[in-house]
Amino acid sequence: MSHLIFGAGQIGCFIGACMHEAGVDVSFLARRHIKAMLEHGLLLTDYQGYRSEVTHLQCVDTTQARPFDVVWLTVKCTAVQPSLDELAAFVGQDTIIMCCQNGLGSDQIVRERFPNNQVLRVMVPFNVVLQENEQANSQVREVSKFANYHRGSEGTLCIEKNHSDRLAAWMKLMNSSCLDVAEESNMTGLQWAKLQLNLGNSVNALADIPVKAMLMQRNYRLVIASLMDELLNVAQSQHIQLPKVASVKGHWIPYVLRLPDILFKLLANKMLAIDPTVRTSMWWDIKNGKPTEIQYLNGAVERAGQALGIACPINNAIIALISKKQNGELKGAISASELRKYVLSNDSSKLNG
Repeated sequence: MSHLIFGAGQIGCFIGACMHEAGVDVSFLARRHIKAMLEHGLLLTDYQGYRSEVTHLQCVDTTQARPFDVVWLTVKCTAVQPSLDELAAFVGQDTIIMCCQNGLGSDQIVRERFPNNQVLRVMVPFNVVLQENEQANSQVREVSKFANYHRGSEGTLCIEKNHSDRLAAWMKLMNSSCLDVAEESNMTGLQWAKLQLNLGNSVNALADIPVKAMLMQRNYRLVIASLMDELLNVAQSQHIQLPKVASVKGHWIPYVLRLPDILFKLLANKMLAIDPTVRTSMWWDIKNGKPTEIQYLNGAVERAGQALGIACPINNAIIALISKKQNGELKGAISASELRKYVLSNDSSKLNG
């Protein structure tokens, strides 16, 4: 089977390089500067000490367009619609399209454009960042000449269950120390469970500190817990069963987040088992002046709640703050205490940022 990583960024480069290392026929379509890194070679590392240099990666461009057996759409939600015309050049009548976006709803855009193709949802549970080699490899005291894509958290790559023998064989091949892959029959529930965890992305963007440092401050955790409460209420009203995707079941996570700091540190070891430098993609988007996925994350909760007549004031407040941050109306980081006061009162005068 031929695979194409379409719009290879941090997640796409990591997954594709793992596929290449496992012997999968994979090519990459990426922006010019990423293409240059791919053609030179990548260093893959993770928070548990995994390390591998991957070379001889193959890139394509639109002048080499041809149908692939499987296309992995790894662009962000905000780039799905603008990518469809370019994507069509790589999609044949039997091409399987893998939608690897966070949040809810972007796969429907793809299904509408390619109604005769099999479109599968993919849940990527882990965080990947492009790191400086010296920082990423400080533990092994070795610097690589390759660009370093670092996986900062745990999780299994989950693909919506299908009936393709070809994909089943590929998935068996892919399970390795580099990447775990599994099928999932309850993909809607899984996406909502992942969305629950991703609601903290917006808080991280506003806090402007690494995720681990954010989780060590109770007031930030209280805001995230309140965001999750609203999601759980909306999911329950839709009779959506959320599978366990973290070390703690979804309904218990808000309780754990609300614990006093000393108890949280004692009981949430696995939740804190992430690289201390990891930040979220929404933080990266705001830092680089890119559109965020807020409407596919917190916005998805707000819209679902609105359709059900369920108020989601905490998610609404966070959406408003991210909008101000994107527009340059809100400068600097928001402290944990300031953020908590704001979401409880929805009074922006309480913010000093």
